[in-house]
Amino acid sequence: MKQASALVGGRVIYMNSQVSWLYTHHMSQEPWLSDDQQLLWRQWLAISRLLNDRIEKDLQREGGMPQAYYLILAMLSEAPDRSLRMNQLADVVRASQSRTSHAVSRLEEYGWVRREATPQDGRGQTATLTDVGWERLNQVAPGHAETVRSTMFDALDCADLAELSRIYSKLLDHIDPGAASSANARSVTHRA
Repeated sequence: MKQASALVGGRVIYMNSQVSWLYTHHMSQEPWLSDDQQLLWRQWLAISRLLNDRIEKDLQREGGMPQAYYLILAMLSEAPDRSLRMNQLADVVRASQSRTSHAVSRLEEYGWVRREATPQDGRGQTATLTDVGWERLNQVAPGHAETVRSTMFDALDCADLAELSRIYSKLLDHIDPGAASSANARSVTHRA
């Protein structure tokens, strides 16, 4: 059987005497990334790694804590009464309950977080940011905000930020519907 192909509007159309079908690089059946997709993927990996490495290094040096601990303190600071059930805290920091529990144990040793039985049902546990933890967060937050700003935002203008926000919201909604609106709601009260 003879097969022919033609490029039409950026799409390759394959045809033979019995079957015609349309193939585009957007279809999920294609096992490889296009050159443009591969470039963007590798750029994202590099940016993500470099940004997280810089934040981790600066938080360790300036704040004496890893990024995971800072994130727990920040999320508790935004919660009503600076408290969250442990399972909610794990969800909001996007970590396993085991990893979150281990981190909270370390934060308890520093006196920055207190863990108690949940008052409503007594079965779960609640993590609460202590006054000492609140003070520590407020000492570390300005330096963290400066690291994020200088590393991620200083190279971008207002139009770039708007476009990046649109793209990130679209990706978040695709990967985890509702995550974009949840992140947007948290950003109103959260300060890096």
